[in-house]
Amino acid sequence: MKKGNSLWLIIIALIAILCMGGCNAYNGMVEKQETATTALANVQATYQRRADLIPNLAKTVQAYAKHEKETFDAVTKARASVSQIKLDAENLTPEKLQQFQAAQGELSQALGRLMVVAERYPELKANENFKSLQIQLEGTENRINEARQQYNEAVQTYNQDVRRFPNVLFAGIFGFDRMTKFEAAAGAEKAPELNFE
Repeated sequence: MKKGNSLWLIIIALIAILCMGGCNAYNGMVEKQETATTALANVQATYQRRADLIPNLAKTVQAYAKHEKETFDAVTKARASVSQIKLDAENLTPEKLQQFQAAQGELSQALGRLMVVAERYPELKANENFKSLQIQLEGTENRINEARQQYNEAVQTYNQDVRRFPNVLFAGIFGFDRMTKFEAAAGAEKAPELNFE
């Protein structure tokens, strides 16, 4: 009789240990996933700040360079396409992240062309509104880079947690999938060509 009771106690203890381990693994993965999704929201908020600055910057430049309609149209179009793509942390796929990055890249290129136009007008470069907007835009670009790095670090921590044993067992049971990181845009390894003509 004592042997049967001991066996039941061992089984109950093992089940209790397994349940506690599962709870700890689940809670740890939830915490790291929330950190990563918050970092993603911060990336999106920073990109939104840039999108909000663009119309003011474009209007300021447009006041000085009225004949540069093609450049202004490209900026407006790129900004519109960026605002249509929303990232959802619950349904984030590598394809959606790549599409988001491509749209942001197009906007960056359009902004670059806008800044080249601005360089042609010394009186514009001396304008206080333009200077202020340019400084804000530069600061925002730095924030975007920092936010993306923080997101990638949070995703790395989460992905490591999800892939470690025994968490990998619980991750499959509870539906915790690996998350996708931001990567450099295609062609980013090549230095841009500068044309001073």
